[in-house]
Amino acid sequence: MKPLMSRRLILFPMLVIFVVLFTGGSAFFEKRNFKHQEADVRGDISTLEESEISEESVMSPLNPNFRQSMVWIPGGEFWMGSSNKTVLDAQPVHRVHVDGFWMDQYLVTNQDFAEFVDETGYITIAERRLDPKDHPDLPPELLEPGSIIFSPRIERPDLGISGSAYWRWQAGANWRHPEGPQSDLRGRELMPVIHVSYTDAEAYAKFRGKRLPTEAEWEFAARGGLDRKPFSWGTEFRPAGKFMANTWQGNFPYFDSAEDGFKGLSPVGSFPPNGYELFDMTGNVWQWVSDWYRDDYFREFAKLAVARNPRGPDKAENELDPSLKKRVQKGGSYLCTDAYCSNLDPAARRHGDIWSGSPQVGFRLVTSDPKNASQAEKRKFSQINTEL
Repeated sequence: MKPLMSRRLILFPMLVIFVVLFTGGSAFFEKRNFKHQEADVRGDISTLEESEISEESVMSPLNPNFRQSMVWIPGGEFWMGSSNKTVLDAQPVHRVHVDGFWMDQYLVTNQDFAEFVDETGYITIAERRLDPKDHPDLPPELLEPGSIIFSPRIERPDLGISGSAYWRWQAGANWRHPEGPQSDLRGRELMPVIHVSYTDAEAYAKFRGKRLPTEAEWEFAARGGLDRKPFSWGTEFRPAGKFMANTWQGNFPYFDSAEDGFKGLSPVGSFPPNGYELFDMTGNVWQWVSDWYRDDYFREFAKLAVARNPRGPDKAENELDPSLKKRVQKGGSYLCTDAYCSNLDPAARRHGDIWSGSPQVGFRLVTSDPKNASQAEKRKFSQINTEL
């Protein structure tokens, strides 16, 4: 049996660890990891039909051309990281320069991802079945395709039920069936795609001729020109009482009052953009970035005047589990609350195994090549260069 899968069985009793709450359940459920395999190209992959897309969802609430919309991020120097003691892996604060680049104005949606699958036949990690020959000791149910879902239950410390009660493995859960086989994407076409692993996101990026942002690029863009603010829009969580992002309200994890207008995910662009006109840079879903995760990585820059275009560590390092390969995730999600979640800080960092998806992780793309931006944005790029 492969080591990764044997750990999944060994770690079952460790579900009670409270860290699960703050890592979105991925710390345990990443144990369904397996060796990367190239995408199968199959003709029987179903996808969204035009008739399934509701009239109300054929365009973003704020931009009818949102799928082709990229925003020019001018680049420059900024203070990266945080002095917040709850995000130790984002310390110390250090000076960073990033070159200019284009970034998707919106998160990648189910509709976007469906087009990719329709044209390529790509099968996501969550949709693939493990080979029992490679994992003879696994029970049949854990060989089946699936992913984790958010499914809170009442805590019973006397029964050993605590943090793990927020998450459970669901056979058949994937990007097109977010809660399992009985769910679908009707009415969710413009919501961010979820249950996509880093490798899935990379495949999509290659298809679009773009790439995932570095952590430095993402944080620079998320700050929207602001300096060391705790939120991508400023200092206050709800300026003038207004909700600025899709987060959790109510008694977490059992009751979301949906005061912000949404219980669970929201369509992209439902809340105000930041200073660079980027939507959902805080909340809704965490976002994959290209950097390998290492908790002490920022310390390397403490003695530098300015770190230029950092791209993360050369390789993943995990002392507790060296075989796990994790990339950084940024931005917080709809499961974060203002009561405890410092993860809404643009500097905050989370990590996920590159083979694992989650119901609260999505992504957006960037490019350094204006040829990959939309026609409208290419014109904007030319105008910017003329003005400089």
